[in-house]
Amino acid sequence: MAFMGDRATLLETGRFVQRHQEHAVDTVDTAEDETEARHRRAAENGDTESMSVLGSLLLRRGDLDGAEPHLRAATADGDRAAANNLGVLLHQRGYADEAAGWWRIAAVAGSAAAAHALGRHYRERGDEPAAEYWLRQSAEQGHALGAYALADLLEHRSDVGAERWLRAAAEQGHREAAYRLARTLDRRAAAEARTGVAAAGMAGSGVDGGSGTGAVRGRGHLDFDTGTRLSGAGAVAGAVAGNGTGTGLGPSGTRYPGYGWTGDGSGTGTGPVAGESGGTGPSTGTRRAPVDTEPVGAGPGPGTGTRHTVGSGSRRTGAGQHSTGTRHAGTGAGTVPPAVEAEQWYRQAAARGHRRAALHLGAILEERGELKEAGRWYLTSAKDGEARAACALGFLLRDAGDEESAAVWWLRAAQDGDGNAANALGALHAARGEQQTAERWYRAALDAGDVNGAYNLGLLCAAQGRTAQADQWYRRAAYAGHREAANALAVLLLQGGDAAGAEPWFSKAAEAGSVDAAFNLGILYAGRDDDRTAFVWYERAAAAGHTEAALQVGIALLRDGEEQDAERHLRCAAGSGSAEAAFRLATLLDRRQPPPGAPALGETLDEKTECEEWYERAAEQGHRRAQVRVGMLAAGRGDLEGAARWYREAAEAGSRNGAFNLGLLLAREGSEPEAALWWSRAAHAGHGRAALRLALLAARHGELDEGERWCARAVELGPAEVAERAARLREALHQELTA
Repeated sequence: MAFMGDRATLLETGRFVQRHQEHAVDTVDTAEDETEARHRRAAENGDTESMSVLGSLLLRRGDLDGAEPHLRAATADGDRAAANNLGVLLHQRGYADEAAGWWRIAAVAGSAAAAHALGRHYRERGDEPAAEYWLRQSAEQGHALGAYALADLLEHRSDVGAERWLRAAAEQGHREAAYRLARTLDRRAAAEARTGVAAAGMAGSGVDGGSGTGAVRGRGHLDFDTGTRLSGAGAVAGAVAGNGTGTGLGPSGTRYPGYGWTGDGSGTGTGPVAGESGGTGPSTGTRRAPVDTEPVGAGPGPGTGTRHTVGSGSRRTGAGQHSTGTRHAGTGAGTVPPAVEAEQWYRQAAARGHRRAALHLGAILEERGELKEAGRWYLTSAKDGEARAACALGFLLRDAGDEESAAVWWLRAAQDGDGNAANALGALHAARGEQQTAERWYRAALDAGDVNGAYNLGLLCAAQGRTAQADQWYRRAAYAGHREAANALAVLLLQGGDAAGAEPWFSKAAEAGSVDAAFNLGILYAGRDDDRTAFVWYERAAAAGHTEAALQVGIALLRDGEEQDAERHLRCAAGSGSAEAAFRLATLLDRRQPPPGAPALGETLDEKTECEEWYERAAEQGHRRAQVRVGMLAAGRGDLEGAARWYREAAEAGSRNGAFNLGLLLAREGSEPEAALWWSRAAHAGHGRAALRLALLAARHGELDEGERWCARAVELGPAEVAERAARLREALHQELTA
């Protein structure tokens, strides 16, 4: 017959069973039947061990009535495994106290599994000293479940000895122990990293910026224990000195309002200038750290782990009477960095089917750039039902350009209650212009307990001009502690003219760690001429990596004559993409250079200096003054074609100096009509020298009235030297006209 569908897929899902597999199952069943029959015959002849084995087989099958007489008979003959399993049977029937009595008998006789079950029994009744005693007895005999349960008890009491027993259980293959040990090491690594950052911060406040070009902006970065791409919202009126734009950008670089935000209220990104119609769109680039929300216990029910034993909970891990006592090679504490060891234990737990370990391992690999393997672990975890892994897999696919597959996994995660995935779906629909569907998913995220849903709803409403609703959603998120929502609310209030109402929200957001809010406070205080307080907030934002704040700190330090510190901040801002910072840094370096001498005959031109490289970087980003300066430097090297190109770019962007210099080059090449057009544009933009050139050109062509008019314009525009020459020329033209 023909099979429908792909054979490999059917095999993977188990819907197609090969004949050899059927034969293997039949063989196993036959072997078990033969084993049971053999032990039953031996038990009928009074063999104690066979009675114990037969009882355990029946107990595993669920035949409690059939198992009990055999277990009681073996127990009466002193078989400790039977006593332990009899306790399990009675516990399953609800006779906990009688079960504990048999577990005590087996534990005293040396059964590690019974000691574990007895310790669990006492812990459930709140008798922690007795629980610790018996669990320790079990753990010290090498019982993995006992070691894990003891670690859980000690960890509950914040006892430092918990890690030792977690490690002991993990080394014997206990996957939950391996996972929790990895989490412990992960937290230690994070704490050490924070300590290192704090120490570095005390040593010096480096600036490592994001993007920005002159206005108060929302900024963004990535976080998933790796980073979150967040949109900040908004700006303060009165942009700082710079050559900036403030259009909100999604992570793909596309400009549109309402691009979904799925972060945790921290970080930096891009946002709109105050006075623009839309708010920043939320970003879909979030990879939030996998945070464990499921309670982690010591395992369901008392396990046993003895030979031929049946437990009612965690699967057997090989400890007990038949354990070899061999420990897997573990990584001792202190021999490797905690983060490295954590990854090893995540990998061990994930390989044993622990879905949250697979999620964390995927996050580690993704952060390291090993995306293919990260995707495999995310997929494994997602297939096992981990919604956060499905969400993370969606982001991985989205970043790879497969938006449709990403949406499938986000939908799966969102339907399982993952708010982050619901936010991502909302962002996806907002980017497509499907505002109603986006709003529905943002509301679903909020219903799932993700406060980012409220923030995203605020951004969506702000982009649509629904200011009152945006205010309500921002407030809801801000009151829940969302710092970027507090910043966005402050921006909204400021745009509405309520500066007094905005300031407390800026302060609240800044104190909670919003870099944008700190920068916005700097703008606010600078607008009040409180430069000292403004500098404090600028410096704070700059230390956290805000590019525009670093630029403002550099400008302030230059004004105070502190060139070395100013240069450091300008370099950081310029290196992070600020064209204005690159131009100011180039200007600073330019001033330090000795004036160039005349080149000797046959002397080769010098290579580009560092200041020229910074000028060019700013020019390539569209900075008009930098473009003019690069053109001048090119002309000085004799590269007239390059000079004309830069002058033209600056002139077409509205630079009057660029238009004037381009006119000079064209006039030198004999293109006076085109030169006159560019001088005319420069003169109308307020360039006095261009007006004087036009006056001279008109006089040379005999257009005396036109020349006199341009002289008057040059006198009006200045500077003084130009005004003086223009006045003399105007007088001469006037005399010529009246002669």
